[in-house]
Amino acid sequence: MNLLCRGRLKLLVASLTAIVLLTWLYLLAGNLENGRSLLMAPCLADTPAARVLERAVLESRVREVEEENRQIRLQLSQSQGAAGQLPDGNYGNQQWGASADTGPEDGDNTAEEKNNHTDCPRSPSVQKCELIHVACVCAGHNASRDVVTLVKSVLFHRRNPLHFHFITDTVANRILSSLFQSWMVPSVHVSFYDADELKSEVSWIPNKHYSGIYGLMKLTLTKALPSDLSKVIVLDTDITFATDIAELWGIFRKFTDKQVIGLVENQSDWYLGNLWKNHRPWPALGRGFNTGVILLYLERLRRIGWEQMWRLTAERELMSMLSTSLADQDIFNAFIKQNPVLVHQLPCFWNVQLSDHTRSEQCYTEVSDLKVIHWNSPKKLRVKNKHVEFFRNLYLTFLEYDGNLLRRELFGCPSQASADSVQVRLQAALEELDEDDQCYDFRRERLTVHRVHLYFLQYEYTPAEDATDVTLVAQLSMDRLQMLEAICKHWEGPISLALYMSDAEAQQFLRYAQASEVLKNRKNVGYHIVYKEGQFYPVNLVRNVALKNANTPYVFLTDVDFLPMYGLYDYVRKAAVQLDMAHTKKALVVPAFETLRYRLSFPKSKAELLSMLDMGSLYTFRYHVWPKGHAPTNYAKWRTATTPYKVEWEPDFEPYVVVRRDCPEYDQRFVGFGWNKVSHIMELDAQEYDLMVLPNAFVIHMPHAPSFDISKFRSSSSYRNCLNTLKDEFHQDLSRKYGSAALKYLTAQRSI
Repeated sequence: MNLLCRGRLKLLVASLTAIVLLTWLYLLAGNLENGRSLLMAPCLADTPAARVLERAVLESRVREVEEENRQIRLQLSQSQGAAGQLPDGNYGNQQWGASADTGPEDGDNTAEEKNNHTDCPRSPSVQKCELIHVACVCAGHNASRDVVTLVKSVLFHRRNPLHFHFITDTVANRILSSLFQSWMVPSVHVSFYDADELKSEVSWIPNKHYSGIYGLMKLTLTKALPSDLSKVIVLDTDITFATDIAELWGIFRKFTDKQVIGLVENQSDWYLGNLWKNHRPWPALGRGFNTGVILLYLERLRRIGWEQMWRLTAERELMSMLSTSLADQDIFNAFIKQNPVLVHQLPCFWNVQLSDHTRSEQCYTEVSDLKVIHWNSPKKLRVKNKHVEFFRNLYLTFLEYDGNLLRRELFGCPSQASADSVQVRLQAALEELDEDDQCYDFRRERLTVHRVHLYFLQYEYTPAEDATDVTLVAQLSMDRLQMLEAICKHWEGPISLALYMSDAEAQQFLRYAQASEVLKNRKNVGYHIVYKEGQFYPVNLVRNVALKNANTPYVFLTDVDFLPMYGLYDYVRKAAVQLDMAHTKKALVVPAFETLRYRLSFPKSKAELLSMLDMGSLYTFRYHVWPKGHAPTNYAKWRTATTPYKVEWEPDFEPYVVVRRDCPEYDQRFVGFGWNKVSHIMELDAQEYDLMVLPNAFVIHMPHAPSFDISKFRSSSSYRNCLNTLKDEFHQDLSRKYGSAALKYLTAQRSI
């Protein structure tokens, strides 16, 4: 028995020795083979110097990416901790469970292929500086705000030039064209296409989806986009990127010869038809596909006759379905069910769908798995999801991210700006400035281009047909936000407001306006965000944004801390007709008063105001600190006046006036405190406007803390010196522009 056991033991030892020996030989052969392949690999250079150079380039790229993503990674890690442990598990196609280390080219690799990788850096799927095309359908004010957040997330991670193609209605076109023109992001091109011209292509399709007719327009992209554009990434406006979009673009190279569309499987049970009794969705392949993120191979789609094919599909299904429930997604899915060979299924982390009751949490096991977040529920940020706090924090990171920081040049990709472009001209002007000039900062501010987001909130107003309409025009910053409700109560007509804010402050304002019963019910107030940049408050630039976006024949130029008298809107409309402002150059002066009380029983008439003036609860504006600013109004005459009367211009006169919309703009060299309104009234006078004081109109200034700019003016002698320098230069420019008629301003200034 012992002999038998010893024999078996020897046999076992011999077998193990043989296995170890064979394994060692196999590994040795594999290493030799790998060594040969490494020596022959084209990705490695033949000389040590070349290898050192390549390593240096790679290290530089790593450092660049790490610096760019430092803040977002901190946010992501904090959010992950708040959201809790992310789940394990996959579902659907195996490629959806790609690990965190899986790149865009690895999603479909077999286990054997993944295990047989080398340390050799693979050739990039997207060439350096390769132009990536992105298309998006955008209509209305709300969608335009969403697009900005989407674009921020793309720009934050991108390392390639981008060309955005926007199919827009009139509103979105105006908003986004102004935004991108003022944003001036290097290596970003933008094209716009009129959605109205495409409506006839899809208007025949009944659609129950909340996106309306615009939710069908992705079907028309082969026709809408340029015929020489071969491929494009198509995105919904409610998308947030958590990675470089070039990774998604690189998946085009994985398409087979027949594949024309890349999509992620739908993560809800909608197309399974089991959500409720008698639920009857459009036909789909399995769970169907979600069209929030699409790779469209336009060249191939045109070749197979896409326009005719989707139409035939829609016509056939509408005979029984009667309408679409999910807009273009229903038609895409019906088409794919008939032609499954044409679709390339993307890993689900390229479209993590955050609608209620989805399986989106099975698309990721770690933060690094996430590529694209899709807020495809009508509830948006209020959607029910296990990790909604994490996703919400990721979204808010980009929502409030300073867009100025995204104006960075791409490393190694020179900008394609033409010699006469705005960027080139601005750069040339900056180089001409003398940095030793004590007023350098003032001069540089004049060359700063601020991002502008027009009509930040819903705006619906058509001017009165009698051509007498007047828009109240003003500017403000975050510290004057509390004045908005009061102004809206005092002025029922249209208002154009420019708000100087940071990205984060703009979101605070949005929440404030949406929570205010007064503001959210006023659709005739245009809010235009001018984003902060630089050390000065560009007050006249901000005023000009509000002025240029008024759409009535006349404008009332005021400040946001003044409350108009009740009924002033109707009064100045009548005055404009009586004084024939349409055919004459007149500036109607609205006398200004002030109170030192935060709680004021606002006078309902001129008689009541005069009584309060006599009792000392009201004062003529700034009579005790800057009487020259409003003294020419002649308050003594105004007390008894019953008809408009003319006054003459005097130095430092800065009244609040009603003028035609085509009046001169404010001079933008004046920033912060001092001479910003004075210079404007001076130019009105130079253009021979008659200054007419209205006898039954008034505004009252409400008390507030001093602004930061007036504090700088009072405390800094260099600030005041530079302001005097700017005044002299303004006088000289005025003389060159208006000739001898402007000499009186220079003479008046010197006599002060």
